[in-house]
Amino acid sequence: MKADVKNKVSTSLGANVDFFKKELGVGKSFDVIHLEVEYAGRKMALFMVDGLVKDDMLHLLLKFMANLKEDQLQDATIQQLMKSYLPYIELDSTDDLDKAVDMVLAGPTALVVEGASEVIIIDARTYPVRGPEEPDTERVVRGSRDGFVETIVFNTALIRRRVRDRTLRMEYIQAGRRSKTDMIICYIEDIADGELVDKLKDKLSNIDTDGLPMAEKTVEEFITGSQLNPFPAVRYTERPDTTAVHLYEGHVCVLVDGSPSVLITPTTYWHHLQHAEEYRNKPLVGAYLRIVRFFAVWASLFLLPLWYLLVIDPSLVPKSMKYIGPNDPGKIPLFLQFLIIEIGIDMLRMAAIHTPTSLATALGLIAALMIGQVAVEVGLLTNEVILYLALAAIGTFATPSYELSLANRLIRLFLLIVTALFHTFGLVVGFTLVIIYLARMKSFGVPYLWPFIPFDIKALRDVVFRSPIPLKNKRPRILDPQDPDR
Repeated sequence: MKADVKNKVSTSLGANVDFFKKELGVGKSFDVIHLEVEYAGRKMALFMVDGLVKDDMLHLLLKFMANLKEDQLQDATIQQLMKSYLPYIELDSTDDLDKAVDMVLAGPTALVVEGASEVIIIDARTYPVRGPEEPDTERVVRGSRDGFVETIVFNTALIRRRVRDRTLRMEYIQAGRRSKTDMIICYIEDIADGELVDKLKDKLSNIDTDGLPMAEKTVEEFITGSQLNPFPAVRYTERPDTTAVHLYEGHVCVLVDGSPSVLITPTTYWHHLQHAEEYRNKPLVGAYLRIVRFFAVWASLFLLPLWYLLVIDPSLVPKSMKYIGPNDPGKIPLFLQFLIIEIGIDMLRMAAIHTPTSLATALGLIAALMIGQVAVEVGLLTNEVILYLALAAIGTFATPSYELSLANRLIRLFLLIVTALFHTFGLVVGFTLVIIYLARMKSFGVPYLWPFIPFDIKALRDVVFRSPIPLKNKRPRILDPQDPDR
């Protein structure tokens, strides 16, 4: 870690150039460019990273400076040079050499002028970037098709396009002693709770690590502090319209350079069950889709443990439902069958991620033949186990939040284990423990199960049913917004 002593810019061009060459590794790193130039009788040096600079823009600036007369720069200060002779918008200066070096590594170009006690920072950077595309995990049938990308400036522009509020704030923070990762705290000042904003700023400023290579995921682990909690304490989204909706409600968002995902804070359990598709349809259709989604999520959690309990304890099955349970339990205990197929589904999921698109169909056929047909014929699995696990898997994939779906899968395994060990008592106690755990959990001071616990009938109605937008004239009070009315 560098010392806190400030390395001042010297009036000696040679001393400044030597510092830049040493810190940037000029001559060791092929992509770090050092260019010696002389304009209007004054020696200068340029430092930049190849691939992060707009060549045409820098060429125009150098061409303009080449036309300057010697008397124009004779007694000109850095500020005069910036204001009068460098026709570019994004210019800055610094008298701190360490800051100048960090800026060069972030993309801007450093211009060192002989006799000047400041370095000019020319922010003519560009990043390799893909075009805004619809996120794979948040697709809608009808709606916008743009999504966030890995460049933070593009993402802020996508938000500004939808939120033209004068009090929309984009505050800049850096984290990582070596990576110097750029982050943005985004919120509407007239709506968001000031204490929440300050708390989040403090957490981000106190991130103490050398780098953030995993971008927003690393940030989440630092600001939530819940290492052993499988449930997500923040919501991820790659949709600008979803981000805008949460900003208008009073949430605070965090953007991290290098990631197409935006962190939304604070969130409840129910935020992870919402999807933009519900609001792209008529209210009645959206309410129906939300109820179906809730049913799918609950099925993914409780269907398997409940069915397993009825199989191992037939006395609980009503006479009218005696068909429940496998006709042939197979050669392997049911609990082991559950574990085999659960692990098999996770293996298939990981294989699908690493399988080229052209081979995805072949992978699906192999999975269907191996699990669906051969496993039953050899007696490894039973048809009923495959049926109910397939329903649970559908519910898992129907969960809008990928992080919540993985957490629910772990909870399902937990409920299966306690049911296998303690039967009815185990399922009841296991379910109670899960509810107590979620009820005690908070996301930046907001109860995770609100408005179910603590109970708020009006807010719960909006959670369960997709309310018409004209009737949603109040912001969630749990966020303590400064302007509660929409």
